[in-house]
Amino acid sequence: MSLAPGSKLGPYEITALLGAGGMGEVYRANDTRLERTVAIKILSQQFTVDPVSRQRFEREAKTISGLNHPNICVLYDIGHQDGVDYIVMECLEGESLAKRLEKGPIALDQVLKYGEQVGGALDKAHRNGIVHRDLKPGNIMLTATGAKLLDFGLAKEAAPLVCDATLTAKAISPVTQQGTIVGTFQYMSPEQLQGKGLDGRSDIFSLGAVLYEMLTGKRAFEGETQLSVASAILEKEPAPPSSLNPLAPASLDRTIRRCLAKDPDARWQSASDLAGELQWIGEANSRANEKVSGVEKNTNSLWLAWGVALAALITAGVFGLWLMRKTSVSPEVYRYSIPAPPGESFLFGGFHESPALSPDGRKIVFITRSAGVARVWVRSLDSLAVHALAGTEDADSAFWSPDSENLAFVANGKIKRVSAAGGPVQTICEADGSFRGGTWSREDVILFGSTPGPVYRVSASGGVPQGVTTLGSKRHDLMHRWPSFLPDGKHFFYLASQAATVREDDAVFVSSLDGKEEKTLLHTSSPVAYANGYLFYLSNQTLMARPFDPEKIEFTGNAVSVAEGVLIDPYFGGAAFSVSKNGVLLYQLGAPFSGYSLTLVDRDGKELNALRDPGMYFFPRISPDGKRVAYHSPDLQGGNTDVWVWDIATGNRKRLSFNPASNRTPVWSPDGMRIAYISSESGRNTVYLKPVDTMGAEEKSAELPTGVPSLTQWTPDGKALLFDDTAWETRQLRIDVVPVSGSGAVVPLMESTSSNIGAGTVSADGRWLAYRSTETGKGEVYITSFPKPSGKLQVSVSGGGGPRWRADGKELFYLGADRKLMMVAELKESGGSLQVASVHALFQAPMMSTRRNAHYDVTADGTKFVLQRVTGDETSAPLNIVVNWPTELKTK
Repeated sequence: MSLAPGSKLGPYEITALLGAGGMGEVYRANDTRLERTVAIKILSQQFTVDPVSRQRFEREAKTISGLNHPNICVLYDIGHQDGVDYIVMECLEGESLAKRLEKGPIALDQVLKYGEQVGGALDKAHRNGIVHRDLKPGNIMLTATGAKLLDFGLAKEAAPLVCDATLTAKAISPVTQQGTIVGTFQYMSPEQLQGKGLDGRSDIFSLGAVLYEMLTGKRAFEGETQLSVASAILEKEPAPPSSLNPLAPASLDRTIRRCLAKDPDARWQSASDLAGELQWIGEANSRANEKVSGVEKNTNSLWLAWGVALAALITAGVFGLWLMRKTSVSPEVYRYSIPAPPGESFLFGGFHESPALSPDGRKIVFITRSAGVARVWVRSLDSLAVHALAGTEDADSAFWSPDSENLAFVANGKIKRVSAAGGPVQTICEADGSFRGGTWSREDVILFGSTPGPVYRVSASGGVPQGVTTLGSKRHDLMHRWPSFLPDGKHFFYLASQAATVREDDAVFVSSLDGKEEKTLLHTSSPVAYANGYLFYLSNQTLMARPFDPEKIEFTGNAVSVAEGVLIDPYFGGAAFSVSKNGVLLYQLGAPFSGYSLTLVDRDGKELNALRDPGMYFFPRISPDGKRVAYHSPDLQGGNTDVWVWDIATGNRKRLSFNPASNRTPVWSPDGMRIAYISSESGRNTVYLKPVDTMGAEEKSAELPTGVPSLTQWTPDGKALLFDDTAWETRQLRIDVVPVSGSGAVVPLMESTSSNIGAGTVSADGRWLAYRSTETGKGEVYITSFPKPSGKLQVSVSGGGGPRWRADGKELFYLGADRKLMMVAELKESGGSLQVASVHALFQAPMMSTRRNAHYDVTADGTKFVLQRVTGDETSAPLNIVVNWPTELKTK
């Protein structure tokens, strides 16, 4: 039984499906009484009639209720409603240890920390007479506060330790038959495999297997069949962890070997003893790291020791900053590196921006991801302390207030603000996924770029964004990005370009808030930043500094190189560098970001095929027969954006457009023979029609308004094209329609003076129009009649966008509010009107998405999906800090 968002179990309102297992599903829900987010686990219908399964389900609830421990998932409630048995638990934000291990081994300090925490949780269970019996990475959740042990569905009362006869007796349980093997094979103890009675030492064996895998990235016991795995557990000894991970100390080798002893009497006799041993090893390792000196850091190593970095920070960074604060500044230049916090990875590329120095040069803000959750961190350069800011989960970008006391950040399509010291989070405005760089002036004006779109301004205290630059005035540019205030707070830099490409005519402009001044400053595809009489920017991957007069707004000398190999995102012009007004520079090194793919998945989210060639893939559209995918992609070499067609079965790709321009947003004709797309070749937004399977030339169809229109569909009758456009007088998104023949005018189909309406798509029978509107204050999916909109049906209830029809009109797919869930609404027609029968999540679908475009599509039968995904946006590259860089530039 699946529960639709909005349905209720007692006082709990379901909001999303979190996952499913063998016995039931887990949902995110809102506790309407206490106004908190909870997780609800329900027993699947096929088990509700089975008294054994129900007893196991109830026993899990009773088991958890008696275990109050910070590293055990908290039970809140238990209930039964309308034939549904459910338990209500703490909602954990993070990812399972199993998911984390897909990326490889875990850093030593994290292994010790998580192991100690799980050991403590097991000790609590064992002292209450409970053996978990299914300890494995999938039942350990990694959260911001540490490891959490969950899923006590197979737990049972421990057999007492009284004599050898007790240890060899069969397990007797009203739920598990005598001698039955219950658990997960690779982590079972020998006695569990043999169906013997179990006590807490069985869980210690399982934890040893988990520790081994965390440390080495390999399972302690492997085999091609269950029988060979069981044989290895009963008869073989795994290789010492240190033979696979040189950073593993010998003491940890011995600790894990003792956990994995075949004889329970030879193991640690309590989880408390094991946890204490892991704590001792961690403290000893920390003391050893503090004594490290003269060690050369390998900045490219994934196993960079945190202690070494801290030692380097103490000897170089803090000393350098101390010198910097003296009344007479030392001319010496100091350099050091800062790694990501333990267990974290810096994010860069896609929608993620680089770390940034505060204006006063005393702090850094950066974004990392751990356990699947991105968050904002702040670190003072004169301290070893680093802290994550609560309420900044799922952040993409962050930038400083001019006084270095506050931060603005972007998360889930909104610009928000928070104190750099932590505190309540306030929403400033909607950014709706199109954010591209922000800057904050002394007058509390925030500017932010968009893609596609102009630079917007908004008050730092909140409000409705207003455009301050005009698109199309500079070589018909499509996006204005990376704004940065000059010291006067009235003028600002921004980058103008045609699309997500690097072109010779991309340029940085200087403009003013009143719109009265504007000049071309520099031809580059890089962001720029001003400090201490220099303008910083990138030439390819070389960081340049050029003397600049901010009052005359002109260069006063030639550029000099500062660092080579700086990390860049060549598709959106992102660059990993930052400067402050007191002579501190930050940059990261690395290969250019290229982590994009098109992925074909089924209704469960299982990957079926993928296009992973280097490149970026926008606006994928599946052909009517489901065999090909059209998309547009920027060409970094030529500077164009072109339409391509990917043959899913063969993997072949064919370029369809050859105009030296921006060719984008392809849509298929109903018969699959032609593709329509927008081109800027003529200097105007022109729709062209191009045959797919012949060498025929493109045919001009219609001219569209200036700005950045985006085709969304070729209507099922083949007569018209739907597209999104921005009404510049209101700055609101609207849906327009134009005849394919080009003989008619553009006609607004749906528009509003106070909300964005877009992503229009018509059902295959031509009767209904699905679209997205922000009329309630957040984006929701609606359906109205077509071709004349009349009435409306709200489909999504917790936010949504990017609707797509199944060909028979019985299902409508859309992306959930956080752009991470693929949702489906089942539709029924009654009396000439549509009704929503149910809504539920299909699978997790994190991808790039904006208010204009949801970068996915679905086959006509609704069985397969193509998704644009961002991968490889995590980097282990440390932050390189240069103190007193002006001194060094004077020598060049």
